[in-house]
Amino acid sequence: MCHPYASGMRELTLRIRVAAYVLRRRAGRPVELLVFDHDADLPPGRHVPAGGVAPEEPLEEAVLREVAEECGLTCVRVLRPLAEEHTPHPIRRFPRHTTFFELEVNDDADVPDAWDHHVTGAGRDNGMTFHCRFEPLPLAFPLADGQDAWLDRLEA
Repeated sequence: MCHPYASGMRELTLRIRVAAYVLRRRAGRPVELLVFDHDADLPPGRHVPAGGVAPEEPLEEAVLREVAEECGLTCVRVLRPLAEEHTPHPIRRFPRHTTFFELEVNDDADVPDAWDHHVTGAGRDNGMTFHCRFEPLPLAFPLADGQDAWLDRLEA
């Protein structure tokens, strides 16, 4: 049997993550989902806010933090957890456990349709620029990394 360190391989640790389906509801318009693009070397494509959970951080706090760090929005509330999945990272292949949440922009919030945000926080994406926007549901395009797998569970 091969020891994981014998060939220079590092042990793969499960990464606990959250992902946010942030919805915006406005009278007379389709329900919209917050998505973003970036110019980085991360997995390409359109994404929803997602990222790692700090040790002992409650999942609901983590998902609110990720939305604030990646998109700059603090005027959102968690509605409910939607799904959990176990998938490997699309590039580095380490194991991940992700809890997807449904969130909603607060009714009284004045949020633009699109904006650029400089990511904050301690993650690899700190300092990157994300191009954020709301897109009507159903989406006309797939999300990166299979992040659209649970959209059919939304209360849209």
